[in-house]
Amino acid sequence: MTEVPEKDELEQLRERLMVTPKLVWDQVDAAEREAILAYAERYKAFLDTAKTEREAVQEIERQARAAGFADLRANEPGDRCFYNYKGKVIALVVRGRRPLTDGIRMVAAHIDSPRLDLKQYPLYEDTDMVFLKTHYYGGIKKYQWLARPLAIHGVVLKADGSRVELRVGEDPRDPVFTVLDLLPHLARKTQMEKKVSEAFEGEKLNVLVGALPLGNKDTKERFKLYLLKFLEDTYGIREEDLVSAELEIVPAGPARDLGWDRSLVAAYGQDDRSCVYPALESILQIDQPEHTCMALFYDKEEVGSDGNTSAKSCLLEEIVELLLERAGEPPQARRRVLMASRAISGDVNGALDPDYPEVHEKRNAAKLGYGVCLTKFTGHGGKYTANDANAEYLAWLRKIFNEAGVVWQAAHLGKVDEGGGGTIAKYLAVHGIEIIDSGPPVLSMHSPFEVASKADLYMTFKAFRTFFTAPGQ
Repeated sequence: MTEVPEKDELEQLRERLMVTPKLVWDQVDAAEREAILAYAERYKAFLDTAKTEREAVQEIERQARAAGFADLRANEPGDRCFYNYKGKVIALVVRGRRPLTDGIRMVAAHIDSPRLDLKQYPLYEDTDMVFLKTHYYGGIKKYQWLARPLAIHGVVLKADGSRVELRVGEDPRDPVFTVLDLLPHLARKTQMEKKVSEAFEGEKLNVLVGALPLGNKDTKERFKLYLLKFLEDTYGIREEDLVSAELEIVPAGPARDLGWDRSLVAAYGQDDRSCVYPALESILQIDQPEHTCMALFYDKEEVGSDGNTSAKSCLLEEIVELLLERAGEPPQARRRVLMASRAISGDVNGALDPDYPEVHEKRNAAKLGYGVCLTKFTGHGGKYTANDANAEYLAWLRKIFNEAGVVWQAAHLGKVDEGGGGTIAKYLAVHGIEIIDSGPPVLSMHSPFEVASKADLYMTFKAFRTFFTAPGQ
């Protein structure tokens, strides 16, 4: 007859054999708790500075130059370099001691977020008000963009080639903009009795920007004319210049601490700047790593990674060829370099929302406060459009994270048949790169006010830094 173990033996067995989720706050000492809070302040400042992909590239390059990174395309000397492509994608590289053909350690994340873009002829007048026509970008719930303060960020290229950069709605002295919503007293048939997908139409996401006239009652389109005159007087912009503009409508206002205990960060764009910033801070801190390290910041992920600034572009191959040439190695070795490389696709996971547990499979759902997520596969249904990381690679990551004290959790986005989503991982995997999705869990993902735990944000940074510096293949 088998002897029943004593209680303390059972607890030892449980600890040794079973997976026990670890709350970050239970695993850190006072010094690391302070590091978590300090990191969150730097992160929030980055969120406020980099609300669009162009602003993110500008801030990343600024920090890189301040840390001694040189322009790779200018062939400036040094083992720390950057590659800015079209002002919408940027890569940072730190040369390692081992040859490039031993592989590169990469963290890739995307710097675009769901938003409202302006159409090419956006300005119009209706009912003595002036509006901007928009086209939503990425996956949004349209109703979340109504009746809230909005800002305009972006660039206008004029016919003479000059450039005007706009950022209006962030300074407390700035005006803000909004998309109107219907009063509940009159919304019963138009909104309340319809499905959510039908009640809020994309063509009605029109941004209110003015209501002053120019001239008298006989002046044609005098409210629009007032706005055009204002734009010309203030920025030198004419209506045709808006054809060659990239103006984005984003939520106005700064990132904020959430909760009386200030344990959370609430802000726009945490998908995916919660992975962009730790990749940036990690690579800026690296000095003489074993493997060459690269942080890649891509555009267009939220619309399927199509376009010449996306992860589907040839940019990665171009950078590797330049690195090989600088090292005196043949650029034809590019494929060998990539196939020997390891990468993290920095991207968020959906945190378990206690009000909507039915969309999650709770045993495999990410929980807020339990560390950075390792997401072995993404996609939907039968793993369609998914990257699926190899078990050997996942085992290596577990090992280096555990040894470095990284608090992590394994997670899946939701129930198999509930939906799903993809990341840039599959576009890097086609080069033979070992890659997995990893990032913090986020609540209210793709909303104008996403929520993340400061503990998870810091553990994402710690995970990326560990990945860059861990020894061995």
